[in-house]
Amino acid sequence: MRVLVRTLVTSASPYEREVGFSRAVRVGNIIEVAGTAPVGADAPGDVYAQTKRCLEIITQALREAGADVRHVTRTRIMLTDITRWREAAAAHGEIFADVRPGCTFVEVSAFIDPEWLVEIEASAVIDEGL
Repeated sequence: MRVLVRTLVTSASPYEREVGFSRAVRVGNIIEVAGTAPVGADAPGDVYAQTKRCLEIITQALREAGADVRHVTRTRIMLTDITRWREAAAAHGEIFADVRPGCTFVEVSAFIDPEWLVEIEASAVIDEGL
């Protein structure tokens, strides 16, 4: 029986220990990146800048798990104001225009920090042929 190794990737999030989660988890060739907020963005009210920050954190987590953005198969973008989806989409498109993962936008009522306007999750599959 083959045993898959479980690799945990941590970040600077102050909530990881309190909540009991990892920024990303890799099991075999599958990577799941947790909901990623714009920690450290210093961009109140700016959906585009906050989205870019979320994607920077996700990109770093993917690297630490042995992948990169070309391995991403799905993203989930949560916004507190869905009417601003194009601002988030612009930042997402800068990273994923050629990769074109499955992508979902949803509106949520709030995040832990009321300054956060966006949070993003990502899934990736490492294909050694890529």
